[in-house]
Amino acid sequence: QVQLQESGPGLVKPSQTLSLTCTVSGGSITTNYYYWSWIRQPPGKGLEWMGAISYSGIAFYSPSLKSRTSISRDTSKNHVTLQLTSVTPEDTAVYYCARGRVGSDEHNYWGQGTQVTVSS
Repeated sequence: QVQLQESGPGLVKPSQTLSLTCTVSGGSITTNYYYWSWIRQPPGKGLEWMGAISYSGIAFYSPSLKSRTSISRDTSKNHVTLQLTSVTPEDTAVYYCARGRVGSDEHNYWGQGTQVTVSS
């Protein structure tokens, strides 16, 4: 059973960089043909896909966030990292990591999510 766990600071100041880690257990992040996404949900709004990194290490991003987002991985630790620069209060959201399969938009495994608040 694949399990995903997000971790990181719950409070970030405006203009700083938000950094979150998704630790995966029960499966390898290099297993063909999966990708590992970051998805967020601002309060009162729907889910927003931010970007992902594939089993082969290729990262791809939402066009609207591409200039501020970086997704990387550490295969020795089996985790995926999100960095979002120059945050504003509009980046306040619950952040999720999730697993998808190449060729599909569906994510069949999700972490529980972590609340991040951007505030001074």
